[in-house]
Amino acid sequence: MTSTVASPPFPGYRTSDPQYRRIAAALFAAGVATFALLYSTQALLPELAESFALSAASSTLSLSVTTVGLGIALLVAGPLSEVAGRTRLIHLSLAVSALVGLACAVAPGWHALLALRLLQGVTLAGLPAVATAYLREELHPTVQARAAGLYIGGTALGGMTGRLVTAAIGEAAGWRWSLAAIAAVGLVCAVAVRVLLPASRNFTPAPARVGHLLRLMRGALSDRGLLALYAIGACSMGAFVATYNAMGFRLVSAPFHLGLGAAGLVFLVYPVGTVASTVAGRLADRYSRRAVVPVGCAVFAAGLLLTLPNSLPVVVLGLAVMTGGFFTVHGVASGWVPARAFAGQVAPGPAASLYLFAYYLGSSVFGSLSGQAWSTGAWPAVLVLGFGLVAVVGVLTALLQVTPSLDPHRR
Repeated sequence: MTSTVASPPFPGYRTSDPQYRRIAAALFAAGVATFALLYSTQALLPELAESFALSAASSTLSLSVTTVGLGIALLVAGPLSEVAGRTRLIHLSLAVSALVGLACAVAPGWHALLALRLLQGVTLAGLPAVATAYLREELHPTVQARAAGLYIGGTALGGMTGRLVTAAIGEAAGWRWSLAAIAAVGLVCAVAVRVLLPASRNFTPAPARVGHLLRLMRGALSDRGLLALYAIGACSMGAFVATYNAMGFRLVSAPFHLGLGAAGLVFLVYPVGTVASTVAGRLADRYSRRAVVPVGCAVFAAGLLLTLPNSLPVVVLGLAVMTGGFFTVHGVASGWVPARAFAGQVAPGPAASLYLFAYYLGSSVFGSLSGQAWSTGAWPAVLVLGFGLVAVVGVLTALLQVTPSLDPHRR
């Protein structure tokens, strides 16, 4: 009679494993594709306003409807990934989103473009809904925060790529060619992710029952630490998008009078976000997430203050500082959510989805309000909106300092 001994659970890949490097590269590319597609119209807002005879506030709908669709779809995609699997959803999301991006480039009118951008938000939900949960499952706990920071760095680079490419091509050839170019970038990244991303080893499917999935969502809403992190995502993203949405209008107006392509060059500061999120992840692994998030919040506020003068070099410096602060906060908070959820025996997929739902809800609501703020009181009104949201993030960060940790090995 033979006896079998159960294999120990897979402990997760470490930085020395080739699979770690493949995961890091794949999710970096996936982040580039997702956020290049998501923010492909932001640098084009003045161009869209002129082409379709729209107000500044109306043109921001091309971004807001996409983030609304994404936020709503995340509520479904997160729980769905607990049943269907992480990698399957990532691959499907990237491929379909790039194809919808091509359709956006040939949209026959403004309302058709808005409908397609809404659909694109829905199809983009697959990656952000599962990325941090996948990292938590497949990587060793000692390297999860830095990998999450690298993934967020890919999203920063994607955001920069989307804005720079569309601004340059938009000025030279119009918004349609801009959106087509970004869709091509998305397709290339989708192929790279298909080749690189390893299959899940630690994923265990949940029962495909609606009641069970609803219980998972309720669990993700039951912890006050998670609720604070969701609100941090909403307010920090709201301040960030509001600033960049209005910045395009500011730079093409007096006293700067920049062209669309030149105004789009301000997005060259985005690599600061890539570096900041990666460094913040390493610092969070070394010290604690609680220690790093307040620093990011303070840097965020300092960057906003620097954008006040009508000096282009100082404005660009302010945007760079603000971008570093934002990606420090978001890079750490987004990885904190699945880690806290797992420690509290909450399914990480729904928790990550709720964080991102709040994150994109903040983008949609406050991104649209930025157009109203600009029309009402120009840049000072935009800064009042941004500072108010960052102040809320500061209060929530302080509350997290006194919220008990659920992981006995980390703070």
